[in-house]
Amino acid sequence: MSEGPLSGRGILVTRPSEHALALADRIRAAGAEPVLFPTIEILPVENAAAVSSLIARLDGFQLAIFVSPTAVMRGHAMVVASRKWPAGLRVAAVGTGTASALEELGFHSVIAPSGEADSEALAELPELQDLQGRSVVIFRGQGGREWLRTRLEARCARVEYAECYRRARPAVDAGGLLARWQSGGIEAVSITSAEGLANFFEMLSPTGRGYLRATPVFVPHPRIALAARKLGVREIVVTGRGDARTVAEMAAFFAKV
Repeated sequence: MSEGPLSGRGILVTRPSEHALALADRIRAAGAEPVLFPTIEILPVENAAAVSSLIARLDGFQLAIFVSPTAVMRGHAMVVASRKWPAGLRVAAVGTGTASALEELGFHSVIAPSGEADSEALAELPELQDLQGRSVVIFRGQGGREWLRTRLEARCARVEYAECYRRARPAVDAGGLLARWQSGGIEAVSITSAEGLANFFEMLSPTGRGYLRATPVFVPHPRIALAARKLGVREIVVTGRGDARTVAEMAAFFAKV
């Protein structure tokens, strides 16, 4: 560990393994030790034939929306395995991280909200107001919120899902993590989704749940903060989205204690 605003602290990162390393690097650069304990596992979709059928019809859509960087990575891989992206298909992203993932793959003029980014913010953009007769595909994992689809259909869009991955609770033993927590080696927890939080709670013993409730938890969105509060977490910091903001809010928090 190096010197920095989080020097010597152990920070628990609960993201899926494939998305945890960038945040871990920032935490390490701030002097802390990231402790990786994924609470969501990303798996292949169960019904690949349904997604493949939709991908074959992509030319009939005017807009593709991606709900997460995982949706970008998995959706893009499934599309390019069988065809090219339609030249006239516009793309939109729920958040800046998702927009960046699209841009890294070569997509241009990505529609995305700035600042606090979520489905509600995306739906407020001018490009998503007049959808009469338009066909929209939402790339996402199996299950999840229905809010965005409902809102777009209320604007007379035809909406279909391209469910290109599924999420599961990892089957891992939390014993080693709890031993570290008990010895003071976990001083903050980063949780980036309500589903990951719920999984984490189920993965912990009653003792571990007590540790979680007593440890500062950093989340990107008020909706996740509400879920944490309902589980009895006492210290919750809403950071906004983005790894840089997460680490900055951690540094600001610990500067006061």
